[in-house]
Amino acid sequence: MAKCDEGYLCEVCGQDVSSLVDSDLYLRYVIGMLDPEVLHTQKERHIRCNPTLAQFIVDEKFEPVVAEGDFDKRALDPQFVYLREQLVTRGWHRLRELVQQDLPIIEYPLPEVVENIRHRSGYEQ
Repeated sequence: MAKCDEGYLCEVCGQDVSSLVDSDLYLRYVIGMLDPEVLHTQKERHIRCNPTLAQFIVDEKFEPVVAEGDFDKRALDPQFVYLREQLVTRGWHRLRELVQQDLPIIEYPLPEVVENIRHRSGYEQ
């Protein structure tokens, strides 16, 4: 995480979101739920403090989260759940990779998200 991105407090629990791998904000950015232009305007949360998204991370290194209520994945369409698990888990893996790398923030997202951003901006390589 860049030095300027350290020290953000979770809007849910009030604790410091001290690591990129715990950041709901960056997870949403990496998987394409946030455009780079609005990243700096969004509130930060721990991934676990957003159970609606966290429930889709399926990895033995991530303790499962249950989202009770209308957005509980157990009540959603199985195909949607499968696709969302694939995307969000890949995003979480990407966060784990990013802490080992020194990349510009525009290269944080998954490859298909970066391509989509470039396409929307009219920048094609």
